[in-house]
Amino acid sequence: MSSIRAVCVYCGSSAGADPAFAAAARALGKIFADNGVRLVYGGGSVGMMGALAGSVLAHGGNVTGIIPEFLVNKEHLLPGAQEIVVTRDMHERKRVMFEKADGFVALPGGIGTLEELVEQLTWAQLGRHRKPILLANIAGFWDPLCELIDHMNALGFLHATSRLNHLIVHKVEDILPALREAARDVEPATGDAAVLGRM
Repeated sequence: MSSIRAVCVYCGSSAGADPAFAAAARALGKIFADNGVRLVYGGGSVGMMGALAGSVLAHGGNVTGIIPEFLVNKEHLLPGAQEIVVTRDMHERKRVMFEKADGFVALPGGIGTLEELVEQLTWAQLGRHRKPILLANIAGFWDPLCELIDHMNALGFLHATSRLNHLIVHKVEDILPALREAARDVEPATGDAAVLGRM
């Protein structure tokens, strides 16, 4: 993998209490559009997801929305996206997201965002892929998770041979440069798609 052409962003279907979260999503959308990076995301038009995808489209960028059938109405499918994939369930949604992305970013969000992020961290820890995973720690949102990871490490649950390898940035403008640096000269691990397809 020598370039970042498409990035999967996990984020909330709500906007959150801090206006900085939605502002960060809109700023990232513009950055993706300006740099020709396709957004791969959950397909909704509300909350953080809507702010992000709407910004990509407003600035002339490309969007792939991936949403399971049962969420089409609940999360209000985004109009105007160049590609919409409706999946049978959440497992298929996450597999398709993985296949279409060169890297992953977690913006602030809820349980669903956390679950998607942790699954990617788990598969990377197990050596099933080497695509970069980045926590956008806007306004310190991911601080508690980072502290928990340090706690797990201190108590011997993260071993040196399988240490979590994720990026952390605090400013939106640092996201794409960090992904590009991490992706340079990295080749996918053998069997990525086949293994993740069985999740």
